[in-house]
Amino acid sequence: MTSAPSDNKLSAPLQQLAERQWQRLDPERLQALDETARGQLWRLLAISEFAGQVLVRQPEWLTALFVEGELGRAQRAEAYRGELQALLAPCKDDAEAMTLLRAYRNRELCRIAARDLLNLAKLDEALTHLSALAEATILATRDWLVEQKAPLWGRATDETGRELELWVLGMGKLGGGELNFSSDIDLIFCYESHGYTAGGRKELDNQQYFIRLGQRLINLLSQVTVDGFCYRVDMRLRPFGEAGPLVVSLAAMEDYYQEQGREWERYAMVKARLLGKDPAQRAKMETLLRPFVYRRYLDYSAIDALRRMKTLIESQLRRQATTDNIKLGAGGIREVEFVVQSHQLIRGGREPGLRGQALIPALRELDRLGLLGHGDCHHLEQGYRLLRAVENRLQALGDRQTQRLPDDENDRLRLALSMGFDSVEALWQAIHQAMSQIHQVFRLTIGDSDSEQADLGSLPLVWQDDSGELDGEALLREQGLDPALWPLIQMAQEDFARRRIGPRGRDALDRLIPLLLHELLRQGEVTLIWQRLMTVLTPILSRTTYLELLLEKAGARRQLATLCAASPWIAQQLSRYPILLDELIDPVALYQPLPPQGYAAELREFMLRVPEEDLEQQMEALRQFKQAQQLRIAAADVTRVLPVMKVSDHLSWLAEAIIEKVVDLAWQQVSQRHGVPSGLAEGDRGFAVIGYGKLGGLELGYGSDLDLVFLHQGLGGHTDGAKAIDNGHFYIKLAQRILHLFATRTASGVLYEVDMRLRPSGASGLLVSPIEGFAQYQREDAWTWEHQALVRARFIYGDDAMAGAFARLRREVLCQRRDPETLRREVSEMRAKMRGHLDKSDGGEFDLKQGEGGITDIEFMTQYLVLAGAADAPSLATWSDNVRILESALMAEKLTPREADLLTATYIELRDSSHHRVLADLPTLLPLALKPARCQEVAQLWQQMIETPPGE
Repeated sequence: MTSAPSDNKLSAPLQQLAERQWQRLDPERLQALDETARGQLWRLLAISEFAGQVLVRQPEWLTALFVEGELGRAQRAEAYRGELQALLAPCKDDAEAMTLLRAYRNRELCRIAARDLLNLAKLDEALTHLSALAEATILATRDWLVEQKAPLWGRATDETGRELELWVLGMGKLGGGELNFSSDIDLIFCYESHGYTAGGRKELDNQQYFIRLGQRLINLLSQVTVDGFCYRVDMRLRPFGEAGPLVVSLAAMEDYYQEQGREWERYAMVKARLLGKDPAQRAKMETLLRPFVYRRYLDYSAIDALRRMKTLIESQLRRQATTDNIKLGAGGIREVEFVVQSHQLIRGGREPGLRGQALIPALRELDRLGLLGHGDCHHLEQGYRLLRAVENRLQALGDRQTQRLPDDENDRLRLALSMGFDSVEALWQAIHQAMSQIHQVFRLTIGDSDSEQADLGSLPLVWQDDSGELDGEALLREQGLDPALWPLIQMAQEDFARRRIGPRGRDALDRLIPLLLHELLRQGEVTLIWQRLMTVLTPILSRTTYLELLLEKAGARRQLATLCAASPWIAQQLSRYPILLDELIDPVALYQPLPPQGYAAELREFMLRVPEEDLEQQMEALRQFKQAQQLRIAAADVTRVLPVMKVSDHLSWLAEAIIEKVVDLAWQQVSQRHGVPSGLAEGDRGFAVIGYGKLGGLELGYGSDLDLVFLHQGLGGHTDGAKAIDNGHFYIKLAQRILHLFATRTASGVLYEVDMRLRPSGASGLLVSPIEGFAQYQREDAWTWEHQALVRARFIYGDDAMAGAFARLRREVLCQRRDPETLRREVSEMRAKMRGHLDKSDGGEFDLKQGEGGITDIEFMTQYLVLAGAADAPSLATWSDNVRILESALMAEKLTPREADLLTATYIELRDSSHHRVLADLPTLLPLALKPARCQEVAQLWQQMIETPPGE
């Protein structure tokens, strides 16, 4: 056995790692190595577990690298695609192709890693080769698939018979030719024009063909086999994100970016590059994207978008308690990218030299044009190069996607040695200096600090005096604050002193408390607000980033004090879920809830930051999004920006967006295992969600459950997956998965409590019903109270065909002619039963919801009016919310103007009171003296309408 060399720069554990790897290698091939090669190999084995694994699995590559000279070859990029095409050509099936692709990928990555980690290559060489390897793999695999599937599917053609290709748009670092060692690849698929395939046993329309081709391509690249994988493929940057088709035509893509493209997508599209070398195709794509990405005028709106994106990233790091992140942290790689891309977006419309995808050439163009100072450009370039080299080598240690500096001492040493530093301390100092310089330029570019120096007077002394002789009450009085705060401050001091807070956190806390005391000068009941502030601070004492957020952001402190003064419910939410503090940074967004369609779009963008394969993170992100949006709605509610009717609208729109996303996630999970049901039209799912109760009536409150009913199209047959099941069973599994996503308790609680008891036959009925079965039940077996519930039912999610079928069925059932006496009696009996079980009114208090003349009485009268009158006045069956039903009843002369005004005004007043009692953390029981006077009139109208038979 050839003796192993030694390396006095390696620690004992790293020597042992190299020894273990050395022992696994082919001894005959080791024998052929000269002394220099043995030393290089020993260092490589100690630094990179990945390289060692490849050399064990592919022993011939050891000889190629260290004997035949592959390690010394600086240029390989041009050969990749041709070699892959030649290797793939004889492959008979996907399994054979996947084995070959993974072997080739690992072999070439091993060469790139070896040259990089042994400091034989510059950064540009490594990034160029990593990008070229990914591009060649994608295109060679695409071309092989086209040939493989041609006998079955044919080839895509346009109307003239010209053959069309699947265009692959590389995004992010792949687009810029700057791919990391273990990066995901962000792609967008598109094709030139519509048409049909020709020459195969099946004729497919082009979109259907390219979707199938794209799906197979993703699978070949990303599926994990015994040989690993090639690339994790992320398609979420495509038009409409996960909700959009996998492949779109150029015309559809152009329409999307002209009409619906968002600001963050402009940043993404700066890096977009059509893979391949066809100049005509590239020119066509650049012409399509340029008007969206680069505006003709100087576009300073890009800075505001950048600030918002940076805030989202910072909040994500706080959520994940992430530190030492050289990509996303302060002064990290992303800040260099933001600085350069913001200038590209601002001036790229006028300066063609700024339109490139690669960062370094764009940065040098900014220097040439004088748009950034020469010193700033130098700091950005040098810092970027250092951090990208660290990132690349960090990932090459074990072929893991990470941007966090390691905690383990041996991993730190491996990283330092691979970077050419003799000590960890020297590398860490260089990284710290680079990130500090980058962050300074970033702050100058976007001006993101809003910290301010308040005139605190003696307030720091109130919190930080340790002498025990301070007259705190007198100092507070001098500062204009209630001296009754003093014992509460002392209690907080004692409590916080017992808690484990690091030096950095303690320093932030000591500077933050006086600033919060200063904010109390703007408020009313300071002792109450102080107590609420302390409930928010207590959970974050050990999470220094949140203390620093409040310390640095004066606007966030102000909003915290304002909202704690306005609502204990909001204070409780902030206390339970500290990530909501991120929402306080931007007061414009905080008090301006999204438009109706905005929730779904915002949620799509929010979920882009979550790994597609990480279900736990996806569920947590959904809950965080809901809580953040509820906070915005509540903030607009307590400040009277939104009236009560709009509050419920927004809470309902939010729920609808989340339902849509939950169904999408559930569909993806179930269909991956079982395939999709047969018989569906293109793009349809044959599944619907019906909202009942408050969701159906657009009247959700802050803590409302969701009353849901699931329907499916009722087609026979089976799914088309490897583990096929009958269609009905598929939809049951889908419903179960949806309920699981809603009900699972994560760190942020459950998403919504879901009540399914309004489905046909209640708790004993099917979890999801075929729509024809649901229709038959409603026509033949449903009770009157179930038809009352149908009044408040609304189609929430599903295909257009199912939406139309449900609307027709609802109108048909509600417009049935009913016996007036029977209807009156059954409505009265059901109300009496509910009142007996639920009404908490007594001699001194009035139940806003269940009391006589309360919310439920008005809802029952509204439902009665529909069931009694829709046969003659079908307009009554149009709406599902009470206020518009009452308007329809007035127009149909089923109510007098006075009656309609009474019911509408009382209903809105009671709902408003109910909302604000929730925000004030008060029960929905009012002292009898505060009972609205109109409730008595509503009770009298109930007696007249429901309890008194005609003619009496």
